[in-house]
Amino acid sequence: MAVFVLDRSGKALMPCTEKRARLLLARGRARVHRVVPFCIRLIDRQHASSATQSLRLKLDPGSKTTGIALVRDVTQPDASIGEIQRGAAVLNLFELIHRGRQISETLTARRSMRQRRRGNLRYRAPRFLNRTRPTGWLAPSMQHRVDTTMAWVKRLMRWTPVCAVTSELVRFDLQALENPEIEGVGYQQGALAGYEVREYLLAKWGRACAYCDAENTPLQIEHIHARARGGTNRVSNLTLACAPCNTKKAARALPDFLARDPKRAARILAQAKRPLKDAAAVNATRWQLVQSLRATGLPVELASGGRTKFNRTRFDIPKTHALDAVCVGEVEWVRTWQRPTQTVKCTGRGSYQRTRLDKYGFPRGYLTRSRRVHGFQTGDLVRADVPTGKKAGIHVGRVAVRATGSFNIQGDGAVVQGIAHRHCRLVQRSDGYGYSRIATSKGDARTGTASLSALSLPAVNDGVSRATG
Repeated sequence: MAVFVLDRSGKALMPCTEKRARLLLARGRARVHRVVPFCIRLIDRQHASSATQSLRLKLDPGSKTTGIALVRDVTQPDASIGEIQRGAAVLNLFELIHRGRQISETLTARRSMRQRRRGNLRYRAPRFLNRTRPTGWLAPSMQHRVDTTMAWVKRLMRWTPVCAVTSELVRFDLQALENPEIEGVGYQQGALAGYEVREYLLAKWGRACAYCDAENTPLQIEHIHARARGGTNRVSNLTLACAPCNTKKAARALPDFLARDPKRAARILAQAKRPLKDAAAVNATRWQLVQSLRATGLPVELASGGRTKFNRTRFDIPKTHALDAVCVGEVEWVRTWQRPTQTVKCTGRGSYQRTRLDKYGFPRGYLTRSRRVHGFQTGDLVRADVPTGKKAGIHVGRVAVRATGSFNIQGDGAVVQGIAHRHCRLVQRSDGYGYSRIATSKGDARTGTASLSALSLPAVNDGVSRATG
């Protein structure tokens, strides 16, 4: 991954390679400014004496995960068509994992507990009579998606000389999907025809056959109510089926085809009418995110999800959230995308609760008022050098503090318990996010073990395995 570089006054310079960053640190020309993501600060250079190139920040907003890509805009003439083509050289890939579902469940639990307590306090006035919501109000679980995305956009703007932003405006146009004959929808004509519908169906039906649950196999678009019997092309009448099931069903009615499995038939009919929840969440926050991006003062380019899928398929790039962000907008070629992806998981900054609650919603015990114990707090990145004992060695990871001074350290997939605070050294303070790194290569979209050739969709034209998400 490219290393972020700041000058000695804290202004952003062009990112450099990991090798160059090691040389600058070894020669004493730079100091570590931040560990994750890695950022160095030069001590012998000012911003005025350094040239910068055109960097673009690309976003693929999602309900659960948002893909972020930092690319360098490269333009070169194409002699065959006599025009200038714009390409992207990838510098960094990020996947921001939101915790909207966790926020929603926490608020639901708190609301039910408060209702239980108010039931025993008849004198307390009902609070729902004085509630007001401002214009443009979003539920906390959805506002969280906008806030965390903008927080990382502003971070990257501080660490890199970003000149422009490209964002996917909406992943699915539900009106156009429900009525394919609608006029004025440009991406349903020409090279992008059908990409919006195909991506929607893949997400809605879990990239598996609706009739036999077959995964990692070629899938085709299937009409639940056959066209020969008067069926339409509306998305509520479409599903995914493997080639054997599609051939076997042919123009038969669904209840007749699944006569031996009526529960599956009822489930398919119910799911076909049900809209995709993730699409509704993205649509609810899309314009507020766009307004927040425009408030940064940078030029903002918007693109549809159909163009993103078209670019990814044309460049033969695996499907991940970060690589989807690379393919957002107008781009004629992409290079150096085989880079590791920095996963950023929203973990929050702790709880405001002073007590734990029993099953009835009443206080049970008390929590410590101070979050820090011996200078550490839960979530800090630490390094523990244990000289002797059963846990002797070097342990690096996130710490979970205890009032006794005996900490737990969460490393790579393992938890080491009972590490004394005197052996711990702070590496980076907790900032409300957890970090990890995922390898990305041509034959492996995620971790080097999942094959991308397992799912090739002639009719759906996805070319991505279920393991890549």
